[in-house]
Amino acid sequence: MLKASALYIVIIIALVIGLICSSLIVAAYFYKIQYQQKIRYDKLANNLSSGVNILLAGDDTAYNKGKTFSLFGGDADSISIEKTTWGLYDVGIVKAFIQKDTLYKTFSIGYVLDSTKWAALYLTDNDIPLSVSGKMLIKGNAYLPKAGITQANIDGKEYQGDKQMVIGHKYLSERTMPSLNKDRLQELLLLEQKHSGDTSLKTDSMKCSYLSAVHLFSLNKKKTVLNNVKLDGNIILISDTLLIIDSSAMLNNIIVYAKSIIVKNGFHGNCQLFASDSIHIESNCKFDYPSALGILRTNASVAGTFPQITIDSNINFKGIIFTYERNKSSIGATITIGKNVVITGQIYSQSILKFTDSSVINGSVYTNSFVYKKNYKYYPNYLIDAQINVQSLSPYYLTSDLLPVAGKRKKILQWLEAN
Repeated sequence: MLKASALYIVIIIALVIGLICSSLIVAAYFYKIQYQQKIRYDKLANNLSSGVNILLAGDDTAYNKGKTFSLFGGDADSISIEKTTWGLYDVGIVKAFIQKDTLYKTFSIGYVLDSTKWAALYLTDNDIPLSVSGKMLIKGNAYLPKAGITQANIDGKEYQGDKQMVIGHKYLSERTMPSLNKDRLQELLLLEQKHSGDTSLKTDSMKCSYLSAVHLFSLNKKKTVLNNVKLDGNIILISDTLLIIDSSAMLNNIIVYAKSIIVKNGFHGNCQLFASDSIHIESNCKFDYPSALGILRTNASVAGTFPQITIDSNINFKGIIFTYERNKSSIGATITIGKNVVITGQIYSQSILKFTDSSVINGSVYTNSFVYKKNYKYYPNYLIDAQINVQSLSPYYLTSDLLPVAGKRKKILQWLEAN
């Protein structure tokens, strides 16, 4: 005869077995859900990649207003594609969704360089030869005036560079600069007309997603100093007067347009700065790729003034520097580069480019003319102790379609947001 306690043991064993079986069933169900979710998100990720490739490969203007469609028909493989202008570049927004599940990516878009147009130097033919002196280096193809390139001696300083003077192929330049892209230029000029937005910065930190509408600050004619502020993402600052960017300001991927801009000593950031009159970058600043400095002048200059970009000493800049005047001023827009400046990227000077000693350009220079200043004397088309080395530029460098050397192929410049 079995003891009564045996019944309790049987019940406990049955309970344990029941719990184990229930756990196995729950685990199997959970695994099935996770497996189905992974398959779904893998499919979304593939569709998202397809959407990115479609945007990079195509030029459908419908993407400018946003376009939603199915990759293979039906509702299971829907994607949304949108492209917006962001200064010198574009921003792509791609979403892939199945019912309530959504993946998205936002990214900036750049253009590969056109190897048939790419050169270290393009100097327009103004009937004056290019004179080089000191430890001058031009490495890469060069478009030069018919008068050619010659060695010069200034204040006892003779040419000490390579005997070839240009380490690359030499071609004849035209009398006019290769033109900027009109469509991109028009988009940039529209910045001046933006006036609807917040009239003041009321926060010391702001990060705006590219999935939402641009956050515009229209500062009007009020002098503004950006200090102790952190601005990141989909933000545009517009000012009708002077705007000062202090070294304490942290700017990432934003756009600034003002009449005049001063960047104070020691600033470090990544931004696109455009001005109608002048941009002054003080010493010891660092701009990360892909930054931009640009003069955009549509009206005639006031007598005695001329648009200019001034870059002081010990600057490290990565990106694009350019000038544009619809109606050329008496002197012409000028870019002045100080001592010990390293620029990685491209310079496009519609008029005058002034170099000082020991400047390094890892990339290319397109200019109408050079000017070298020494002891209050100006030397036209002189380069002293400067380096222009196109081979130092990364093979992964991407440019803007504003510049004449941009190819047709687009690539991802920078990932901005993703989930």
